[in-house]
Amino acid sequence: MLGTGEWSTGAAFAAPAMKGNPFTLGVASGDPRSDGVVLWTRLAPDPFAQDGLGGMPATPVRVHYEVAEDERFRRVVRSGSVVATPELAHSVHPEIEGLRPDRVYYYRFRAGSEISPVGRTRTTPLPWAVPADLKFAFASCQAWQDGYFTAYQHMAEEDLDLVVHLGDYLYEYGVKTNKRGVVTDPKFHTETVDLARYRLQYGLYKSEAPLQQAHARFPWIMTFDDHEVENDWADGIPEKDQDPEAFMLRRAAAFQALYEHAPLRRPQLPEGPDVQMYRRLSYGRLADFTMLDTRQYRDDQACGGGVSADCADRFAPDRTLLGARQRDWVLKGFSRSPARWQILGNQAPMGQTDHDPGPGTTVWTDPWDGYVSERNRLLAEADSRGVRNLVVITGDRHQNYAWDLKRDYADPQSPTVGSEFVGTSVTSGGDGADMTAQGQTFLAANPHMKFFNGQRGYVRVRVDGSRWTSDFRVMPYVTRPGAPMSTRARVVVEDGVPGVQV
Repeated sequence: MLGTGEWSTGAAFAAPAMKGNPFTLGVASGDPRSDGVVLWTRLAPDPFAQDGLGGMPATPVRVHYEVAEDERFRRVVRSGSVVATPELAHSVHPEIEGLRPDRVYYYRFRAGSEISPVGRTRTTPLPWAVPADLKFAFASCQAWQDGYFTAYQHMAEEDLDLVVHLGDYLYEYGVKTNKRGVVTDPKFHTETVDLARYRLQYGLYKSEAPLQQAHARFPWIMTFDDHEVENDWADGIPEKDQDPEAFMLRRAAAFQALYEHAPLRRPQLPEGPDVQMYRRLSYGRLADFTMLDTRQYRDDQACGGGVSADCADRFAPDRTLLGARQRDWVLKGFSRSPARWQILGNQAPMGQTDHDPGPGTTVWTDPWDGYVSERNRLLAEADSRGVRNLVVITGDRHQNYAWDLKRDYADPQSPTVGSEFVGTSVTSGGDGADMTAQGQTFLAANPHMKFFNGQRGYVRVRVDGSRWTSDFRVMPYVTRPGAPMSTRARVVVEDGVPGVQV
């Protein structure tokens, strides 16, 4: 273990000559535990190389890392090396153990003579500890072509313990021109289908400095939604007419590229078109994060997807969004967890989104509204199993909501059993607006909805033993740089009182 704050220059650090800085995509950490985190970087001196290999030679490269208690690396507590292989696009995911709980650490990598930027991370409290609070932000939906990633610049300046990303980290669409007025290279014009093209798309997104800043500042807990593969896919069923075998090859390529560009642990390494993404992370006895996978095991969207006012199939008792195995795992977690706050990291809104202010009900069938029986069972089980505080955090919608989760939305007298905060997009949809015609419709049609906003940004959360506070952080525009950030609304959940209070 190196403890002097200086890198060794011996032969053990030898690496092939690389043309330029190999750390163009930054550094990251993720899935924090009380004794460690996983670190990440990818060697890519040319992240826009058309073959998707990042300008690296087709040979393994040894990458060294250091973890220290101070930013100048005078007190190094862990060091070692891992091998970056061309098979995983020269990405590395060293899992660091033996750290102290609830502590800030700094880390960096070295390949050859090149040293990475310094990252900052933090471990979680001991599983039986009761921390004073938890501070985190959650975000989703960052279409590169729709605007600047300014939200992440502001997020990096926040006082947070961690960040949760709820999916649509990238979009699969080809990028020709965008709302920034940029015309891209022709290599980005085609839709992402194969591994080389997914790698290029991640290179485009991760080259954004604000995104790198937020990754380097906090550990992230990540999952995916649909656009990391293809819009509205369901299990082995693509959105568009496509050969099922070809789609599964596409899914395998998408999952591999996601792993190559995210701070994920070894259990999240894909096996072909399959990946174990649902998992639980604790923050002492204060909170549990239960990260869901609402794509890989779901039935196809009811009634052909889209919006429907008369889709009886969405009520079918056997329809599943989670799959039986994941659903049982979630329910067992409700019974076993000692945490005061149960946080579900969810991809598409769980609460009902009625488009009809009149007596009818018109909903999208892709989110939980298309899987009503399973939603009702999940919420009923949380209630009957004595979950003290169920709070769902959600992405996907490109809008901010705060609303109550009802045991059965078909019954006006149904009790409130939890709370959901739907976070807006980072950029997707362009500039947005504070209030829209659709927002007015939703507020009129959904009495459980207490807040709506259609601007861009993220949600900042502080949780302690008595209260959950969500700050909806928004910007007036994303189609040009430099947007200011402000708190549009503050919404709370009181301990032991289900539902949101605006």
